[in-house]
Amino acid sequence: MSSKTKIVVLRMKEIIYTAIFIGLGIILITLFFIMFRPKEESSAVSSSQAEAGTVSYTPGIYRTSLVLGSQTVDLEVAVDSDHINSIALSPLSDSVETMYPLMAPALEQLSEQICSSQSLENLTYPEGTQYTSAALVQAIEACLSKASAR
Repeated sequence: MSSKTKIVVLRMKEIIYTAIFIGLGIILITLFFIMFRPKEESSAVSSSQAEAGTVSYTPGIYRTSLVLGSQTVDLEVAVDSDHINSIALSPLSDSVETMYPLMAPALEQLSEQICSSQSLENLTYPEGTQYTSAALVQAIEACLSKASAR
């Protein structure tokens, strides 16, 4: 009699362990879905508004600082209530222009594309300026998020 009970107890332990591992697996999978689900960000909302043509800004000139080595350069974005007017670097000194020769041409190309399309989507830039352009686009996004009407 005790041998039958012992076999049933071992099988019950296996069932309990299996149930615990299945429960932990379900909890782990649930946590992965919660942690890695796509989050809705304000930039995603503003890009969807840009496609719909309903972007509105608070008119003005908005600045974001770019730190380039030991120098700081301000990126200025001038906006009206519904469009981007201009993008420029202010004080672009000779030392910054010498140390970062791709900064001014990359900004000119980006400025033309952004002002004509009124969007930061589908921007193209030469391969040689991809990292410079990416840094400038991030700074422009920061300025436009400040300018977005709330």
